[in-house]
Amino acid sequence: MSAFPQPLTGIAAPIMVDNIDTDTIIPSREMRSTGRDGLADGMFAPWRYSNVDARVPNPDFALNQPEFANATIITGGKNFGCGSSREHAVWALAEYGIKAIIAESFAPIFQNNCLRNFLLPVALPREAVEACAGKSVTIDLAAQQVRCDNKTYPFTIDPEAKQMLAEGLDAIDLTMTQGDAIDAWLSADAAQRPWVYLETAT
Repeated sequence: MSAFPQPLTGIAAPIMVDNIDTDTIIPSREMRSTGRDGLADGMFAPWRYSNVDARVPNPDFALNQPEFANATIITGGKNFGCGSSREHAVWALAEYGIKAIIAESFAPIFQNNCLRNFLLPVALPREAVEACAGKSVTIDLAAQQVRCDNKTYPFTIDPEAKQMLAEGLDAIDLTMTQGDAIDAWLSADAAQRPWVYLETAT
């Protein structure tokens, strides 16, 4: 797995809308396979295209504007990623090249899906998000800071999620970092309950 860039610097594309739901991020009609590939073209389709079927770009949408065309960071309002638990929304964002989202708050399932797919959700107060929107931003995961216009905004993240992002670990990889502790526990348990570990003859 790819670790989160440390630090990540880029222009933050402003999509400053509250309650952006997963069906807006990737409409069901754009989910044409069961895999996680081929979704980027349909990302934000209702807003990104003035004619969805013909894929005519909407010039008013931030990601269609030249200064944000290759954005790796987007800013949003509160309750970002609400609606269904559709993980395809995160897959679409990641395939497009989005590495981080800075928003006032996130829907819990969407936030968890982001972390499990190495996309960093950063929750900041509204005024901080608005200060970063459209600007060059540096996200320092190690220091848990967002820097913009010579200002620093701290953010919180679960320690295990931080380790997974920093080291490119999935949930199984993270568990295996505790291999020595697991082996020690099994040895101690086998000493106390040897009958559990008896092999049955076949």
